[in-house]
Amino acid sequence: MPARIIQTNDTPFSQPVIDPVTLDIIENALRNARIEMDATLFRTAMSPGIREQGDAFPLIANPDGKMIVGQFGSFIDGFLKGFDGTIEEGDMIFLSDPYSCNGAVSHSNDWLVLLPVYRNGRLVAWTAMFGHQSDIGGKVAGSMPIDARAIFEEGVRIPPVKIYRKGEYNEDLIKLVMHQTRKPDWCAADLNALIASCRVAARRLDELCLRFGDDIVIAAMDALLARNHRAMKALISTSVSTDAVSFEDYICDDGVGFGPYKIKCTMQRVGDKVLLDFTGTDPQSDASINFLLNENMFKMFFGIYMIMVFDPQIMFNDGFYDLIEVKIPEGSLLKPKFPAALSGRTHALGRIFDILGGLLGQRTPEFLCAAGFSSSPHLMYSGRDTREGKGGEWFQLFQIGFGGIPGKPFGDGPDGHSLWPGFTNVPNEFLERYFPMRIERYEAIADSGGAGLNRGGNGILMSYRFLAAGSISIHDDRWFTYPWGVNGGAPGARARKILEKPDGTQTIVANKLDSLQVEADDVLHFITWGGGGWGNPLERDPALVAKEIRQGLVTSAGARAYGVVADDEGVLDEAGTQALRAEMSANRSSNSEAIFNFGGDIETLRANCLAETGLPAPKQPIWHHSLAEAAE
Repeated sequence: MPARIIQTNDTPFSQPVIDPVTLDIIENALRNARIEMDATLFRTAMSPGIREQGDAFPLIANPDGKMIVGQFGSFIDGFLKGFDGTIEEGDMIFLSDPYSCNGAVSHSNDWLVLLPVYRNGRLVAWTAMFGHQSDIGGKVAGSMPIDARAIFEEGVRIPPVKIYRKGEYNEDLIKLVMHQTRKPDWCAADLNALIASCRVAARRLDELCLRFGDDIVIAAMDALLARNHRAMKALISTSVSTDAVSFEDYICDDGVGFGPYKIKCTMQRVGDKVLLDFTGTDPQSDASINFLLNENMFKMFFGIYMIMVFDPQIMFNDGFYDLIEVKIPEGSLLKPKFPAALSGRTHALGRIFDILGGLLGQRTPEFLCAAGFSSSPHLMYSGRDTREGKGGEWFQLFQIGFGGIPGKPFGDGPDGHSLWPGFTNVPNEFLERYFPMRIERYEAIADSGGAGLNRGGNGILMSYRFLAAGSISIHDDRWFTYPWGVNGGAPGARARKILEKPDGTQTIVANKLDSLQVEADDVLHFITWGGGGWGNPLERDPALVAKEIRQGLVTSAGARAYGVVADDEGVLDEAGTQALRAEMSANRSSNSEAIFNFGGDIETLRANCLAETGLPAPKQPIWHHSLAEAAE
């Protein structure tokens, strides 16, 4: 049964005509309120994942729960469908269980707060914010066990509950939740920050309604949704073919020895609508790499990708959802059956964006982006700080790393940038101040971005020297498959992780692992993947390649992939470059001009895996959950 909204005033909102100036003022006021939500959160949260990196997502929605401004979309629709209760003035909802809200949040580390905004007895809007908690209990520090077989192993699960009921704070509930976490001080501060950000936005909405009137503000929200609908309808009609196109990509492994796992999507325009069908995606995993993909969330991903590629001036919101139909097979990797583990879902989430790029560009290769949104690398480090003066206090780091963003039709991919545009790195000074570690290297990895007319972004090398014994966990991907290049561009380099002991001995370790014990003075070289290249690298400006040698982004040896001859100082040999390019052009195979360059098929990658990566190839998954059984 869906949620029941209680209002003491049933007067319907009128539908006044909004003039363009008023609409523009209200639109920008809502944008600013969303920015103020972020500022409030980041200034009051304590965990570095939120405070320093911005791993949180705000939302302001209309009374129906449709996002007007925000970053992720889909929170409120999934909640309203899954919450069997009432919503009244003075209530505030708190939840984290993905299965209880249709995947509105996708793993239990994400704590979501929703605030219904009432005026004069009527619901006028919603504000919401969720943020990733560094620890919510469970079997491993960080609460994201790679080898979890069920969500019960991943820490506290919070169904939709009222943290405030008619204005009264549920203190006992919060005590119970905080009792489950290894970092109750961080979690309590972060929760208060989520609440404060929602209240800030609610105040701004109240001020808007006082200035313009409730009916005008509601009508403006409707107008913004309708404007987005018109814009997306035009984009879809010109950018999506009526012919079905399919694309598939892979999660490299599940962290327990099996992989890769296929994600497949077929896209087709039928009339004004787009059909996106994930039939052909592999069944759910026994481990934690499953991603409970909310259909509205994927619609938002699709819309964001369309807008950023084809018309970045459009303000995205939920107004276009009825133009998209999403089909996800039950029991698949993207719609696992309860109680499947979900804590490693970040790899599939990242791969979704690569798949969207592969789908949307096939009919219009000039708009195609390469691969590189591939994952969201995580490092967890925890233990007792035994250094002098620290008294053996517990420390726990959760950090998100960045890989290379793909080469694009309109330029190079950024080096070492986040999948999410609002995320930033944790400053090294912060890490060294609050954790027993020293950052010895933090740099872009030359030549890791795929060569192309537009270069893929380089990956990042972070070298962590641990100053206290502890335990580390790693979540990353694109170590087995390559971030593919497009339109003649080369794939990006793969991810690698190397543990170096004080005597200089180095061991290649897995890109997904839990509870690896490290000692003081061990060094972890955390190497992320590069983005795929776009276009023929022989068409890249040699002077630009030479400049990148001087900047340390390309080596003199790597420059030869562009047909460029230069010394280690970046001094260009023009005659040598002309000769090399002529030779390479004559020998360039027809495969070099293919739309996609995957770096080899899966069986080739398996055969070469140990020699190329230093790790054994993942084994073919054994399905214990068939899609046929799930459909019954």
